[in-house]
Amino acid sequence: MRVLVIANQKGGVGKTTTAINLGTALAAVGERVLLIDSDPQGNASTGLGIGRALRKVTLYDVLMGEHSLEESVLKTAIPGLDLSPSDPDLSGVELELGQMPRRSFKLRDALEAVRASKAYTYVLIDCPPSLNLLTVNAMAAADAVLVPLQCEFFALEGLTQLMRTVELVKGSLNPALDIQGVVLTMYDRRNSLSEQVARDVRGHFGDTVYQTVIPRNVRVSEAPSFGKPVLVYDLKCRGSQAYLKLAREVVVRERDRRAKEAA
Repeated sequence: MRVLVIANQKGGVGKTTTAINLGTALAAVGERVLLIDSDPQGNASTGLGIGRALRKVTLYDVLMGEHSLEESVLKTAIPGLDLSPSDPDLSGVELELGQMPRRSFKLRDALEAVRASKAYTYVLIDCPPSLNLLTVNAMAAADAVLVPLQCEFFALEGLTQLMRTVELVKGSLNPALDIQGVVLTMYDRRNSLSEQVARDVRGHFGDTVYQTVIPRNVRVSEAPSFGKPVLVYDLKCRGSQAYLKLAREVVVRERDRRAKEAA
C-alpha cells in the first residue's frame, strides 16, 4: 500500500480536484484506492456524491479515537474507490487534540490496520489549504507528497514554503517522507504565463515534475456540482484524458521505484 498526501498550502490550486480524479483514474486502471478527505470543507466527499447525511462516521471521529478508520469508510459510485469522509467538525481537531500524546501521529496510527489488511494499493489524502495539524498528520502518515501546482505567478513561492514543511516533517516525524511529484494544473495553452511557469518549475525541479499537465477545462470545473469525478461526468474531455494519463504516470513511477529498491 502506497500512501500519497496531496498537499499545497495555497488554495485554489486543484488539490481536491486532483485527489478525486486521480483516485478515480487509478481505480479505472485496476488499482484499489482509498481517498481520505482531510479537509473540514469536505469538498472531496461532496465531489464524490457523498452528502452530509451519509457521513455517519468521519475522519474527525477517527482522529479523536472514537472509531477505527475502517468504520468510517464508504463505498463510492466508482468501483475500486472508497472514501473516508470529512465534515466541519474536523476544523476543531487541532484544539481538541491539544496536548494529547502522539497528536501528530493519529492518522498514521489509524492507517496501521488498513495497511495490514492489504485492502488497498493506494491511499490518497486530500489536505486543507494550510500547513496545520491536519496536514502534519497526513505527512507523518504518508510515504510521499504529491503537489498540485497552479500555472500562475505566485506558484513557485508557495511551493518553496511547502518544500520547507516537508523537510521539517522529514527531519522530526517521518524520515521516509519523499516528494512523489509535482503536477501542473489549470494550464492554459493560450496564456504565455502558463508556459513560462511550467518552464520555470521544470527548470527548478527537473524530473520531479510529471510530464502530464492538467489543462484548464470547464468540464473539470462543472463535474463537482453534479457529485461526480470528471471521468464519470465527461470521459472524453481533455481534463479526463489528462487525469488518466497522470494515473498511468504515477503507476509507472511506482513500478520504477519498487524496481530500484529491489535491485
